Amino acid sequence: MFYLRSMTDFGFWAMAEEEPDHLALVAPDGTELSAGRLLAQANQVVHALRALGMERGDSVAFVLPNSVEVFEIYLAALQVGWYLVPINHHLVAPEVAYIVRDSGAKVFVGHERFADVCVKAAEEAGIDRARRLSVGEIPGFTPFTVLRDSQSPEKPEDRTLGDTMNYTSGTTGNPKGVRRALTGADPDAMAISLAGILLLFGIQSRDDNVHLCGSPLYHTAVMRFAGAAMHMGHTVVLMDKWSGEEMLELIERRRVTHSHMVPTQFHRLLALPDEARNRHDLSSLRHMIHAAAPCPVDTKHKMIEWWGPVIDEYYAASEGGGTVVNTEEWLKKPGTVGRPWPISEIAIFDDAGDRLGAGEVGTVYMSMQAGDFEYHKDKEKTQKNRIGKFFTVGDVGYLDEDGYLFLCDRKTDMIISGGANIYPAEIENVLLSHPKVVDAAVFGIPHDDWGEEVKAVIQPVDGVGGSPELAQEILAWCEGRLAKFKTPKSIDFTEDMPRDPNGKLYKRKLRDPYWEGRERAI
Repeated sequence: MFYLRSMTDFGFWAMAEEEPDHLALVAPDGTELSAGRLLAQANQVVHALRALGMERGDSVAFVLPNSVEVFEIYLAALQVGWYLVPINHHLVAPEVAYIVRDSGAKVFVGHERFADVCVKAAEEAGIDRARRLSVGEIPGFTPFTVLRDSQSPEKPEDRTLGDTMNYTSGTTGNPKGVRRALTGADPDAMAISLAGILLLFGIQSRDDNVHLCGSPLYHTAVMRFAGAAMHMGHTVVLMDKWSGEEMLELIERRRVTHSHMVPTQFHRLLALPDEARNRHDLSSLRHMIHAAAPCPVDTKHKMIEWWGPVIDEYYAASEGGGTVVNTEEWLKKPGTVGRPWPISEIAIFDDAGDRLGAGEVGTVYMSMQAGDFEYHKDKEKTQKNRIGKFFTVGDVGYLDEDGYLFLCDRKTDMIISGGANIYPAEIENVLLSHPKVVDAAVFGIPHDDWGEEVKAVIQPVDGVGGSPELAQEILAWCEGRLAKFKTPKSIDFTEDMPRDPNGKLYKRKLRDPYWEGRERAI
């Protein structure tokens, strides 16, 4: 069992040497890996990739589902000074090839589930065939396990701290890698920096902590939280694809204590039948942490009523963070995403670059005392998103008189109708509170007089079809809950909202057809 005796007790590598029998990882198929076995395989990966020419500062990219191999590569890269580049496995070949090429990846690892994309991407990116590795069978790729198992499990020499380099979503232009300079530090001595995000929520290194990872590990936060749990000595349980009922079953069977979630998952859990919701023992839960999008106040209240005071929230980005708020604080200030981390500062600026006061809505900027970043190969974007020591990812919000941050929406999603600024997230929250709505997206579409008008796209709950009658019922629901100028002027229906498995909504896929041949003001 792992016990936190001092700051130096953080870090998977040292812990695994001390307690090799600890259950470190549970694969999606239920396979259990001890810390000793996982460490040995990670060490083998180091030796294997070094034999392919990987050196300090090089990058290794992968297109993988949630799997043991993700953690083998993660634990290899971060102990010998490599950049780990996780790639969204929903991307098409040219998009994958761009990231592989832009990151300068020397080694590319793909999964047979995505074989066609991986083959085309490797060819387009110019990856040498010897450096194409496959989990499973991919034509022209070397089997990852064969290469790994040919190497020694001994601890590698010349160990130095590496980092992940995640690529931003690229809602405008190509995605950019968020890159931080390598420090050359000892990975064991600096493991606190890898585990520290969990300390913000009061989570310690405990032998009975279990982290459930239900979202894709190619997302920045999902990888960092699961990695932090591993460096805390917690057991990490992986899901291949998230479903509400499977999550509840795993919480009970594995006695899960914490997880990283998104509001969409909350909403879909609440949409489960009462029998499914009440079937499982959830008493092990301590910290169910959520972020990635503003959570509707009504949704969060219902989750707290169901799960108790275990719902924690934070605000951050791949570039850094951020704020944090626990259940008790949130209930006093519903809708807030919290106050700044101890190493962070939040400021609100207007479009002229002037800092705004309490209650004034503007663009949210953040600053961190450590871990400054740059957008890889894009100094212009790096500077464009900054004011002094602060950076922004384009969110709009305000600070109240007590320093709590409230988000309104993304600046790029804001609707300007008749000169009024309208924030879709506020409208979506009202729509999601309707009992027949399982998902909702709101955006602006062209209007000759007002510039834009409010459009809603609704995914009804299972068994309910979209119809003019349902549209009128939902619009009636908005009366008294939304001002008239915020109320959607029309509603369309879809059977499946374009979200990725982590809940990110690709709103442009819904919005862009309405703007074909027109140009938005923002």
